[in-house]
Amino acid sequence: MAEVGQESGIMPKALVLSLLLAGVAGAQAVDVPNADIQAMLRKVAAQRVSDQQMRVVSINDEYNVGVGVVRRAKTSGRDAGGGIDHSQITEVYHVMEGTGTFVTGGVILNQKPFAPDSQVVKVLNGPSTNGGPIEGGVSRKVGPGDVIVIPPNTAHWFSEITSDQIVYLVVRIDPHKVLPAGYVAK
Repeated sequence: MAEVGQESGIMPKALVLSLLLAGVAGAQAVDVPNADIQAMLRKVAAQRVSDQQMRVVSINDEYNVGVGVVRRAKTSGRDAGGGIDHSQITEVYHVMEGTGTFVTGGVILNQKPFAPDSQVVKVLNGPSTNGGPIEGGVSRKVGPGDVIVIPPNTAHWFSEITSDQIVYLVVRIDPHKVLPAGYVAK
């Protein structure tokens, strides 16, 4: 595991949680119970890839924070999908289950923007691009308990998921308020 401050993009959970909670000090706390997360995962269990935003919270009307859960089925090689980046959102992944190879940085091949009216832009990540595999970048093995911080405009993808699935909680820090504050998954 890399040390804090190195360019690996992985930070200890306690530090990430402290940074996130520091901004919530004057705001009303919002709970996302594990029961809700597990219910969402059961609901989308048949999908190969499922990225579900569960809540978007306004923090003192200064910025928004989204909380979601992602499930990805086992992949490798050509079926691993492609990279993505988000121009205005910082994402923090906390791996809950499974293992894989995660790549950050580099260049997404054949990249194209998501349509402004897509769910990706309107609810999940704000303005984003995706495409084929990432050329270059830094690969690392990830598994349960690992936390990855992905700044805006950073290409990222799972080039391989070695377990049956990988499940991770994602916290989306939205200083530009492009995500819909007050959103609650149905």
